[in-house]
Amino acid sequence: MQVWQDSLVRLGNKIFRSPAEPERLDNNFKFVKTLVSALKEPNSYYYSFEQLNMIAILSSPDNNFKIFTWNVPLEDGSYLYYGAIQHKTANGQINLTPLLDKTFEINAVDSSILSNIEWYGAQYYDIVSLGKNRYVLLGWKGHHTEYTQKVIEILSLNGDDQVELGASVFLENSKLTRRIFSYTRQATMYLKYNGTYNRIEFDNLVPADPNLKGNFKYYGPDLSYDAYEVTKEGKLKLLVDVEVKNVERGNEDQYIDPTKPDKKRKSGFR
Repeated sequence: MQVWQDSLVRLGNKIFRSPAEPERLDNNFKFVKTLVSALKEPNSYYYSFEQLNMIAILSSPDNNFKIFTWNVPLEDGSYLYYGAIQHKTANGQINLTPLLDKTFEINAVDSSILSNIEWYGAQYYDIVSLGKNRYVLLGWKGHHTEYTQKVIEILSLNGDDQVELGASVFLENSKLTRRIFSYTRQATMYLKYNGTYNRIEFDNLVPADPNLKGNFKYYGPDLSYDAYEVTKEGKLKLLVDVEVKNVERGNEDQYIDPTKPDKKRKSGFR
């Protein structure tokens, strides 16, 4: 597994340091093939890939699966997202579900139930259990040159490891299946799970002027906070204007910005 990790680290560095988009995409293609081969190794589920810090790797709270996600920046300021879910098996053999980014093909993304082949791509940095094989994923999503996003995604696993993305767990709106926050790329957004209070805390985002409502490149935090409390039933209950202490804001400055070619290229959570 160390040999596989070394190969992945070399390819990963090429993805995020190559100045030309075709080179980044070509190296990412090789990275995907190498990662799949590595995860086919028996008992690879138990390998940490601790040196592979240019992508995000999360283990579920119940240790039933791992989720791998990363992005490839494009020259127009948008991103392609890649991901895979590795399921734990009794015999140590591979059970892998790919995540295919279909961001710009999804209609009514706030209210859709999606499969792994129609994923609203994001790079996930935290995972919270809702019980009964259902989880909350918190993710960062560089969107385009004018605004970025963070996402509260709901992941459900059926008995046969079939993946479903999005669920009606938001009590304030029964049609809502995921929560998407859009805001200017010049700002950072706080979105974090607080285990002490069992809730997901986040910035309230507002436009710089009421006349700019819906124009997300002018949205930013107003220094007030809301939260989603995780209920015993596995739902998310909206709490408005909560007190949040020791705020640590987002990691946008740690991601590649294709509009700044002189910036050291990196991705993930270094």
